[in-house]
Amino acid sequence: MTEAALLDAARGGDEAAFAQLVDAHRRELLAHCYRMLGSVHDAEDALQDALVRAWRALAGFEGRSSLKAWLYTIATNACLKAIERRPKRVLPIDYGAPGDPHDDVAAPLVESVWIEPFPDEQLRLDDGLAGPEARYEQRESVELAFVAALQLLPARQRAVLILRDVLGFSGAEVADALDTTPASVYSALQRAHKTVDERLPQQSQQATLRSVGDERLRELTAEFIAAWERGDVDGVVNLLTEDATMTMPPTPTWFRGRDAVADFLARRPLRPERRWRALPTVANAQAAVGFYQWSEDAQAYTAHGITVLTLDGGLIGDFTTFLEAKAFNAFGLPQTYEQHLRK
Repeated sequence: MTEAALLDAARGGDEAAFAQLVDAHRRELLAHCYRMLGSVHDAEDALQDALVRAWRALAGFEGRSSLKAWLYTIATNACLKAIERRPKRVLPIDYGAPGDPHDDVAAPLVESVWIEPFPDEQLRLDDGLAGPEARYEQRESVELAFVAALQLLPARQRAVLILRDVLGFSGAEVADALDTTPASVYSALQRAHKTVDERLPQQSQQATLRSVGDERLRELTAEFIAAWERGDVDGVVNLLTEDATMTMPPTPTWFRGRDAVADFLARRPLRPERRWRALPTVANAQAAVGFYQWSEDAQAYTAHGITVLTLDGGLIGDFTTFLEAKAFNAFGLPQTYEQHLRK
Protein backbone atom coordinates (compact mmCIF):
# COMPACT_ATOMS: atom_id res chain seq x y z
CA MET A 1 0.00 0.00 0.00
CA THR A 2 1.13 3.55 -0.74
CA GLU A 3 1.57 6.06 2.06
CA ALA A 4 -1.62 7.79 0.93
CA ALA A 5 -3.58 4.54 1.09
CA LEU A 6 -2.15 3.70 4.49
CA LEU A 7 -2.99 7.19 5.70
CA ASP A 8 -6.59 6.86 4.54
CA ALA A 9 -6.88 3.49 6.27
CA ALA A 10 -5.34 4.83 9.46
CA ARG A 11 -7.72 7.79 9.49
CA GLY A 12 -10.49 5.23 9.27
CA GLY A 13 -9.29 3.60 12.50
CA ASP A 14 -6.92 0.96 11.12
CA GLU A 15 -4.24 0.71 13.82
CA ALA A 16 -2.15 -1.70 11.73
CA ALA A 17 -2.00 0.84 8.90
CA PHE A 18 -0.93 3.53 11.36
CA ALA A 19 1.79 1.25 12.76
CA GLN A 20 3.08 0.63 9.24
CA LEU A 21 3.17 4.36 8.54
CA VAL A 22 5.06 5.05 11.74
CA ASP A 23 7.54 2.20 11.37
CA ALA A 24 9.11 3.92 8.38
CA HIS A 25 10.12 6.82 10.63
CA ARG A 26 10.55 5.18 14.04
CA ARG A 27 14.37 4.86 14.02
CA GLU A 28 14.90 8.47 13.03
CA LEU A 29 12.28 9.71 15.48
CA LEU A 30 13.93 7.82 18.35
CA ALA A 31 17.30 9.32 17.44
CA HIS A 32 15.66 12.76 17.34
CA CYS A 33 14.20 12.29 20.82
CA TYR A 34 17.58 11.08 22.07
CA ARG A 35 19.30 14.21 20.75
CA MET A 36 16.69 16.31 22.53
CA LEU A 37 16.81 14.41 25.84
CA GLY A 38 20.23 12.74 26.08
CA SER A 39 18.66 9.53 27.36
CA VAL A 40 17.53 6.42 25.50
CA HIS A 41 14.93 5.64 28.16
CA ASP A 42 13.53 9.18 28.11
CA ALA A 43 13.59 9.13 24.30
CA GLU A 44 11.58 5.91 24.18
CA ASP A 45 9.02 7.35 26.61
CA ALA A 46 8.76 10.61 24.66
CA LEU A 47 8.39 8.76 21.36
CA GLN A 48 5.65 6.56 22.79
CA ASP A 49 3.86 9.66 24.06
CA ALA A 50 4.26 11.32 20.66
CA LEU A 51 2.84 8.32 18.78
CA VAL A 52 -0.20 8.17 21.08
CA ARG A 53 -0.77 11.88 20.41
CA ALA A 54 -0.32 11.36 16.67
CA TRP A 55 -2.86 8.53 16.62
CA ARG A 56 -5.41 10.64 18.49
CA ALA A 57 -4.82 13.66 16.22
CA LEU A 58 -4.60 11.78 12.93
CA ALA A 59 -8.09 12.69 11.83
CA GLY A 60 -7.07 16.36 11.94
CA PHE A 61 -3.94 15.89 9.81
CA GLU A 62 -4.72 17.81 6.63
CA GLY A 63 -1.53 17.06 4.71
CA ARG A 64 -0.33 20.67 4.52
CA SER A 65 3.08 19.33 5.57
CA SER A 66 4.54 15.90 4.98
CA LEU A 67 3.62 13.11 7.38
CA LYS A 68 7.29 12.99 8.42
CA ALA A 69 7.36 16.70 9.31
CA TRP A 70 4.07 16.33 11.21
CA LEU A 71 5.44 13.43 13.25
CA TYR A 72 8.64 15.35 14.02
CA THR A 73 6.56 18.30 15.21
CA ILE A 74 4.62 16.10 17.62
CA ALA A 75 7.78 14.32 18.81
CA THR A 76 9.60 17.62 19.36
CA ASN A 77 6.79 19.00 21.47
CA ALA A 78 6.60 15.76 23.47
CA CYS A 79 10.32 16.17 24.20
CA LEU A 80 9.85 19.80 25.23
CA LYS A 81 7.17 18.68 27.69
CA ALA A 82 9.53 16.01 29.05
CA ILE A 83 12.32 18.56 29.53
CA GLU A 84 10.03 20.69 31.67
CA ARG A 85 9.60 17.79 34.12
CA ARG A 86 13.22 16.85 34.80
CA PRO A 87 16.76 18.27 35.15
CA LYS A 88 18.97 18.44 32.10
CA ARG A 89 21.35 15.55 31.52
CA VAL A 90 25.11 16.09 31.44
CA LEU A 91 28.42 14.25 31.51
CA PRO A 92 30.60 14.41 34.65
CA ILE A 93 32.94 16.98 33.05
CA ASP A 94 29.99 19.41 32.99
CA TYR A 95 29.03 18.60 36.58
CA GLY A 96 32.19 19.47 38.52
CA ALA A 97 35.98 19.72 38.55
CA PRO A 98 38.26 16.72 37.92
CA GLY A 99 39.00 14.50 40.91
CA ASP A 100 42.20 13.53 42.70
CA PRO A 101 42.92 9.85 41.98
CA HIS A 102 44.11 9.38 45.59
CA ASP A 103 40.75 10.46 47.04
CA ASP A 104 37.73 8.23 47.36
CA VAL A 105 35.41 8.11 44.36
CA ALA A 106 32.19 9.98 45.00
CA ALA A 107 29.03 7.94 45.42
CA PRO A 108 26.79 7.62 42.34
CA LEU A 109 24.07 10.25 42.19
CA VAL A 110 20.58 8.93 42.75
CA GLU A 111 18.83 11.39 40.46
CA SER A 112 18.94 10.85 36.71
CA VAL A 113 21.19 13.67 35.53
CA TRP A 114 23.53 11.75 33.25
CA ILE A 115 23.55 11.38 29.51
CA GLU A 116 23.07 7.76 28.44
CA PRO A 117 24.87 5.91 25.62
CA PHE A 118 23.01 5.49 22.35
CA PRO A 119 22.91 2.08 20.58
CA ASP A 120 23.02 3.52 17.08
CA GLU A 121 24.39 0.30 15.57
CA GLN A 122 21.20 -1.50 16.65
CA LEU A 123 19.11 1.28 15.07
CA ARG A 124 21.19 1.50 11.86
CA LEU A 125 21.49 5.27 11.54
CA ASP A 126 22.28 6.42 8.02
CA ASP A 127 25.55 8.06 7.02
CA GLY A 128 25.72 11.59 5.65
CA LEU A 129 23.30 14.50 5.92
CA ALA A 130 19.54 14.18 6.35
CA GLY A 131 19.05 16.80 3.64
CA PRO A 132 20.81 19.56 1.68
CA GLU A 133 20.00 22.17 4.35
CA ALA A 134 21.48 20.13 7.21
CA ARG A 135 24.74 21.22 8.83
CA TYR A 136 25.63 18.07 10.80
CA GLU A 137 25.77 14.46 9.66
CA GLN A 138 23.19 12.11 11.16
CA ARG A 139 25.82 9.94 12.87
CA GLU A 140 27.81 13.01 13.92
CA SER A 141 24.70 14.33 15.65
CA VAL A 142 24.58 11.43 18.13
CA GLU A 143 28.27 11.60 19.09
CA LEU A 144 28.79 12.07 22.82
CA ALA A 145 30.36 15.51 22.49
CA PHE A 146 27.52 16.74 20.28
CA VAL A 147 24.74 15.37 22.50
CA ALA A 148 26.48 16.81 25.58
CA ALA A 149 26.73 20.21 23.91
CA LEU A 150 23.03 20.09 22.98
CA GLN A 151 22.05 19.52 26.61
CA LEU A 152 23.67 22.84 27.56
CA LEU A 153 21.16 24.72 25.39
CA PRO A 154 17.78 25.98 26.57
CA ALA A 155 15.10 23.56 25.39
CA ARG A 156 13.71 25.60 22.50
CA GLN A 157 17.18 26.52 21.21
CA ARG A 158 17.98 22.82 21.29
CA ALA A 159 14.87 22.04 19.26
CA VAL A 160 15.62 24.77 16.73
CA LEU A 161 19.20 23.61 16.17
CA ILE A 162 18.23 19.96 15.77
CA LEU A 163 15.30 20.62 13.43
CA ARG A 164 17.27 23.09 11.30
CA ASP A 165 20.88 21.83 11.33
CA VAL A 166 20.45 18.08 11.84
CA LEU A 167 17.16 17.35 10.09
CA GLY A 168 17.42 20.12 7.50
CA PHE A 169 13.99 21.69 8.05
CA SER A 170 13.52 25.16 6.60
CA GLY A 171 13.18 28.16 8.88
CA ALA A 172 9.47 28.31 8.07
CA GLU A 173 9.00 24.62 8.88
CA VAL A 174 10.80 25.01 12.21
CA ALA A 175 8.72 28.06 13.04
CA ASP A 176 5.55 26.12 12.25
CA ALA A 177 6.66 23.17 14.37
CA LEU A 178 7.39 25.39 17.38
CA ASP A 179 4.50 27.81 16.84
CA THR A 180 6.77 30.84 16.48
CA THR A 181 8.14 33.10 13.73
CA PRO A 182 11.03 32.52 11.31
CA ALA A 183 12.77 35.58 12.78
CA SER A 184 12.63 34.01 16.25
CA VAL A 185 13.94 30.75 14.81
CA TYR A 186 17.00 32.39 13.27
CA SER A 187 17.67 34.39 16.43
CA ALA A 188 17.54 31.21 18.54
CA LEU A 189 19.69 29.40 15.99
CA GLN A 190 22.43 32.03 16.18
CA ARG A 191 22.56 31.79 19.98
CA ALA A 192 22.58 28.00 19.81
CA HIS A 193 25.45 28.00 17.31
CA LYS A 194 27.55 30.16 19.62
CA THR A 195 27.14 27.77 22.56
CA VAL A 196 27.61 24.58 20.57
CA ASP A 197 30.56 25.82 18.49
CA GLU A 198 32.41 26.85 21.66
CA ARG A 199 31.93 23.40 23.14
CA LEU A 200 32.54 21.04 20.22
CA PRO A 201 36.05 19.85 19.30
CA GLN A 202 37.54 21.17 16.08
CA GLN A 203 37.00 17.81 14.39
CA SER A 204 34.00 15.55 14.81
CA GLN A 205 34.47 11.87 15.67
CA GLN A 206 33.17 10.91 12.23
CA ALA A 207 35.91 12.97 10.57
CA THR A 208 38.49 11.57 13.00
CA LEU A 209 37.37 7.99 12.38
CA ARG A 210 37.60 8.50 8.62
CA SER A 211 41.15 9.86 8.96
CA VAL A 212 42.21 7.03 11.30
CA GLY A 213 40.67 4.31 9.14
CA ASP A 214 38.77 1.15 10.04
CA GLU A 215 41.86 -1.03 10.42
CA ARG A 216 43.58 1.27 12.92
CA LEU A 217 40.31 1.71 14.82
CA ARG A 218 39.96 -2.07 15.18
CA GLU A 219 43.61 -2.35 16.28
CA LEU A 220 43.26 0.44 18.84
CA THR A 221 40.07 -1.04 20.28
CA ALA A 222 41.65 -4.51 20.43
CA GLU A 223 44.76 -3.11 22.14
CA PHE A 224 42.63 -1.28 24.69
CA ILE A 225 40.62 -4.43 25.44
CA ALA A 226 43.70 -6.65 25.68
CA ALA A 227 45.52 -4.27 28.04
CA TRP A 228 42.43 -3.94 30.24
CA GLU A 229 41.84 -7.69 30.40
CA ARG A 230 45.41 -8.38 31.51
CA GLY A 231 45.31 -5.52 34.06
CA ASP A 232 48.08 -3.63 32.27
CA VAL A 233 47.85 -0.02 33.45
CA ASP A 234 50.80 1.13 31.33
CA GLY A 235 49.32 -0.64 28.32
CA VAL A 236 46.05 1.28 28.70
CA VAL A 237 47.71 4.62 29.44
CA ASN A 238 50.04 4.35 26.44
CA LEU A 239 46.94 4.42 24.23
CA LEU A 240 45.81 7.76 25.71
CA THR A 241 46.62 11.34 24.80
CA GLU A 242 48.50 13.36 27.43
CA ASP A 243 45.38 15.25 28.52
CA ALA A 244 42.93 12.35 28.16
CA THR A 245 39.85 12.28 30.38
CA MET A 246 38.15 9.36 32.10
CA THR A 247 34.54 9.63 33.26
CA MET A 248 32.24 7.10 34.94
CA PRO A 249 28.58 8.16 35.15
CA PRO A 250 26.57 7.83 37.39
CA THR A 251 29.67 8.58 39.51
CA PRO A 252 30.40 12.31 39.32
CA THR A 253 34.14 11.78 39.85
CA TRP A 254 36.29 12.09 36.75
CA PHE A 255 39.98 12.42 35.93
CA ARG A 256 42.11 14.36 33.46
CA GLY A 257 45.61 13.51 32.24
CA ARG A 258 47.58 10.30 31.84
CA ASP A 259 49.10 10.40 35.33
CA ALA A 260 45.77 10.86 37.12
CA VAL A 261 44.12 8.14 35.04
CA ALA A 262 47.03 5.76 35.64
CA ASP A 263 46.93 6.32 39.41
CA PHE A 264 43.19 5.66 39.53
CA LEU A 265 43.36 2.55 37.34
CA ALA A 266 46.10 1.04 39.48
CA ARG A 267 44.20 1.71 42.71
CA ARG A 268 40.74 0.64 41.57
CA PRO A 269 39.59 -1.13 38.38
CA LEU A 270 42.94 -2.66 37.34
CA ARG A 271 44.28 -3.71 40.72
CA PRO A 272 45.52 -7.32 40.60
CA GLU A 273 42.54 -9.04 42.20
CA ARG A 274 40.06 -7.71 39.64
CA ARG A 275 39.43 -9.77 36.51
CA TRP A 276 37.83 -8.57 33.28
CA ARG A 277 36.50 -9.67 29.93
CA ALA A 278 35.22 -7.41 27.16
CA LEU A 279 33.27 -7.31 23.90
CA PRO A 280 33.60 -4.58 21.26
CA THR A 281 30.47 -2.69 20.25
CA VAL A 282 29.41 0.70 18.86
CA ALA A 283 27.79 3.54 20.79
CA ASN A 284 27.01 7.10 19.76
CA ALA A 285 28.56 6.34 16.34
CA GLN A 286 31.88 5.73 18.14
CA ALA A 287 33.95 2.70 19.07
CA ALA A 288 32.81 1.22 22.37
CA VAL A 289 33.45 -1.73 24.66
CA GLY A 290 31.15 -3.73 26.91
CA PHE A 291 33.15 -4.66 30.02
CA TYR A 292 32.41 -7.66 32.23
CA GLN A 293 33.84 -8.03 35.75
CA TRP A 294 34.33 -11.36 37.51
CA SER A 295 31.75 -11.96 40.24
CA GLU A 296 32.52 -14.53 42.91
CA ASP A 297 28.84 -14.66 43.86
CA ALA A 298 27.68 -15.41 40.32
CA GLN A 299 30.81 -17.36 39.38
CA ALA A 300 30.68 -15.52 36.06
CA TYR A 301 31.85 -12.37 34.33
CA THR A 302 28.86 -10.05 34.75
CA ALA A 303 27.93 -6.87 32.89
CA HIS A 304 29.72 -3.87 34.38
CA GLY A 305 29.67 -0.92 31.99
CA ILE A 306 29.64 0.36 28.42
CA THR A 307 32.83 2.33 27.67
CA VAL A 308 32.65 4.79 24.76
CA LEU A 309 36.00 5.71 23.20
CA THR A 310 36.56 9.20 21.81
CA LEU A 311 39.58 9.34 19.54
CA ASP A 312 41.99 12.24 19.16
CA GLY A 313 44.13 11.45 16.16
CA GLY A 314 45.38 7.89 16.53
CA LEU A 315 45.00 7.83 20.34
CA ILE A 316 42.14 7.87 22.84
CA GLY A 317 41.34 11.36 24.05
CA ASP A 318 38.48 10.34 26.34
CA PHE A 319 36.82 7.20 27.57
CA THR A 320 33.46 7.35 29.24
CA THR A 321 32.22 4.27 31.09
CA PHE A 322 28.48 4.18 31.69
CA LEU A 323 28.16 2.00 34.79
CA GLU A 324 24.75 0.55 34.03
CA ALA A 325 24.35 -3.17 33.45
CA LYS A 326 20.83 -2.71 32.05
CA ALA A 327 22.30 -0.72 29.15
CA PHE A 328 23.80 -3.94 27.76
CA ASN A 329 20.36 -5.10 26.59
CA ALA A 330 19.95 -2.12 24.28
CA PHE A 331 23.32 -2.91 22.68
CA GLY A 332 22.48 -6.54 22.07
CA LEU A 333 25.11 -7.62 24.58
CA PRO A 334 24.48 -10.50 27.05
CA GLN A 335 24.40 -9.94 30.80
CA THR A 336 27.30 -12.37 31.30
CA TYR A 337 30.36 -13.01 29.18
CA GLU A 338 29.73 -16.74 29.45
CA GLN A 339 26.45 -16.28 27.54
CA HIS A 340 28.49 -14.84 24.68
CA LEU A 341 30.82 -17.85 24.73
CA ARG A 342 27.88 -20.25 24.47
CA LYS A 343 26.52 -18.68 21.29
